[in-house]
Amino acid sequence: MRTVCFVSDRTGVTAETMGHSLLSQFEGLQFRTVTMPFVSSVEQARGVVGRINTIAKEEQARPIIFCTLVDEQVRATVKQANGLFLDFFAAFLGPMETELDLKSAHTSGRALHGASNDPTYTARINAVNFALANDDGAGARDYRSAEVILIGVSRTSKTPTSLYMALQYGIFAANYPLAEEDLESGALPSVLLPYTAKLHGLTIKPERLQQIRTERRPGSRYASSQQVQYELRTAHSLFERLRVPYIDVTDTSIEEIASRILDHMGLVRHARM
Repeated sequence: MRTVCFVSDRTGVTAETMGHSLLSQFEGLQFRTVTMPFVSSVEQARGVVGRINTIAKEEQARPIIFCTLVDEQVRATVKQANGLFLDFFAAFLGPMETELDLKSAHTSGRALHGASNDPTYTARINAVNFALANDDGAGARDYRSAEVILIGVSRTSKTPTSLYMALQYGIFAANYPLAEEDLESGALPSVLLPYTAKLHGLTIKPERLQQIRTERRPGSRYASSQQVQYELRTAHSLFERLRVPYIDVTDTSIEEIASRILDHMGLVRHARM
């Protein structure tokens, strides 16, 4: 077990995203992650150094530090900590400054300046509101405005995938859970029939789904092996018969699930700026 520290002058999301991508390459190792956000002064940086040094002493192992600090003094302070210091900005800004022949702003949160006037930002906020309003087959059910409608049995990552596509790419994603009565009918719910071209299925291996459901409702029929296998088998048959494209999410990250769905559906991503 190694401790990983994400240190940022903002929320820490960038450090976490990039850091986890690197950590995923080391299979078999377990990591404990600690996020240290909003480190914007030298004084706060010294506090971070103290925390990291304490972890190093208690665990007898240097923490791995993923850093996205922009201010040079703050960054230099954190670099003194007893850990493996990995500086994302230093790794990329220098070569970019050389290539562009332009000094970077070195301003914290620069990308967020004027975000409320950024059309891509507005698109993502609207998409998130849409995803929340059209989650789990409830609420507005405004499927006419949806760009994609995710369908699958309960606990197949429909909600997190919808929200990820909305937040990251501004995609209007709805999702509909295939309940037992839907599966017994052997047909699509009538509310989905006009929108078959927007459907994309999610499935999962029975063992993994049973594990997830058992954590949620231990000892229930909902989490039983028989029920799980029935639902997945019937949903798979429905996808095949109606030619609904689908993806197995068992060993797949939300990021990859979303990317594969968007590519398959040919949806335009509203990238962050």
